[in-house]
Amino acid sequence: MLDRRLLIVSGKGGVGKSAVTAGLALLAQRRGLRVLAMEMGSPGGLSAHFGTGPLAFQPREVRPGLHAMQMVRSDALLEYLSIQLNIKGVYGFGPFARAFDALATTAPGIREIITIGKAIWEVKEDRWDIVIADAPPTGQIGSFLRAPVTIAELVPGGKVRAQADMMRDILADEATTEMVLVTIPEELPTTETVETLEWLESEKVVSTPKLIANRILEELRDPSTPPGPLGEAAQLHRALWSEQQEWLERLPPEHKLPYLFGVFTPGEVAARICDEFETIT
Repeated sequence: MLDRRLLIVSGKGGVGKSAVTAGLALLAQRRGLRVLAMEMGSPGGLSAHFGTGPLAFQPREVRPGLHAMQMVRSDALLEYLSIQLNIKGVYGFGPFARAFDALATTAPGIREIITIGKAIWEVKEDRWDIVIADAPPTGQIGSFLRAPVTIAELVPGGKVRAQADMMRDILADEATTEMVLVTIPEELPTTETVETLEWLESEKVVSTPKLIANRILEELRDPSTPPGPLGEAAQLHRALWSEQQEWLERLPPEHKLPYLFGVFTPGEVAARICDEFETIT
């Protein structure tokens, strides 16, 4: 996965996609890459796992060689306009900014293409070896991935159409972009992941995604069941493990991350996931 220039990490809310994104970013940084980790959805996930406090639109170095930022749609739109129109002072135009942000909220595909376009623009700027995006959840990710196609269908030609075509090509290029889906072996996350895989197969907006299953229990090898709470815990563990195997068979994932028992801070979780990736990549 780290051979790509852009990783887009998604999954149903609550499955640990921000932790996986942070773990991948830490692994890339550990391997000497120039890394940009980007929060594209709700703020707070990446910043908690990096232990940095709230992130801003301007990338901030959170580890040597690892920068992180929060995608802010209005700032991204103004950045785009300042580049395209060569208006250096556009950030100071309050009413101007609010008007264009309102346009981005209501026009079909504009909000989504600004968000996904920022990640693609950072790839093309070539400041980073890899951009790793903590993307919106699977229930929303389709509209973002399809945004360049939506714009291309609405705009017959010109610079905007050319840029939409460029974004579509980068997303579909398997040598540049990798989609990573995170799930856990439970009914709702598995069902939503299967539906997302089917949608991606039909739309062809990205290549076949990598699938990562998180919070996987280890099989108990000891068949004994001691009396008391310890035995009850062992029985529960076996039952949960057996149920997980049934859901895993419906996918199956390329990589499995273990269930982390104990009390861990978000930063410790990201570091442990990074260590796990180190052993399988």
